Amino acid sequence: MLEQEPGRYLITQRSKTASLPLLWEFPGGRVHEGEDDRAALARELEERLGLDVIVGEQAMSTHHEYPNYDVDFRVFSCRLARPGQQVSHAVVNDHRWVTLSEMGEFEFPDADARTLAKLLDLDQ
Repeated sequence: MLEQEPGRYLITQRSKTASLPLLWEFPGGRVHEGEDDRAALARELEERLGLDVIVGEQAMSTHHEYPNYDVDFRVFSCRLARPGQQVSHAVVNDHRWVTLSEMGEFEFPDADARTLAKLLDLDQ
């Protein structure tokens, strides 16, 4: 989870043409074969959002089965490498910096919602 300031995390809204359109999600992406999870996350955030980040430790992981595919979801603590960076909307519809408690106001795909539920439980 990319933290901008203490307790505020980045979520992005999927594009209108994406699968699961306009739902909110934790930004990330796929790991290429032979690629380290941390390197993949840094690459995906740069490619998708134009953000240079420092990826820290893994905070948690979960597995979710959709009807046609499975997702191994790993959450890492991240921070911006340079303050003041702006989120590009080239491949996302929108973004927000929100607290964990505010995330309940947004509709997430099942895998993200399951991860959020775990995070909220960890946060209590």
